[in-house]
Amino acid sequence: MPDLAWTPRPDELQFDAIRASGPGGQNVNKVSNAVHLRFDIRASSLPEAVKARLLGWADQRITADGIVVIKAQDSRSLERNRADAVARLIELVQAAAHVPKARRATRPTYGSQQRRLEGKSKRSSVKAGRGRVLD
Repeated sequence: MPDLAWTPRPDELQFDAIRASGPGGQNVNKVSNAVHLRFDIRASSLPEAVKARLLGWADQRITADGIVVIKAQDSRSLERNRADAVARLIELVQAAAHVPKARRATRPTYGSQQRRLEGKSKRSSVKAGRGRVLD
């Protein structure tokens, strides 16, 4: 799966307008322009492999029930915060869609082993020369 060109369907997203925290004067107490985006992984249109990888992550944005909760409050505009939350959800899903290449165990080369041991013996002799001088 090279790049997952996935966008969530509108019926898969649930937005809740909440009051933003932080500075903003009186306006921040009156206007609900921050957004909580809720996205149910299990009930989504994602491929099964991506769902499994997302559910296996230990991410604080993913609840035990398999719901992604993203809070967006950077902008003063509700629409921009919604767009930011959706963009962050897509970014999260694309990160889960990326399958890391399996690491094959390799052995260190003979030359690298010799260089390591030579460095250790040099360091040992430097430290041994730091002892107390006896006259």
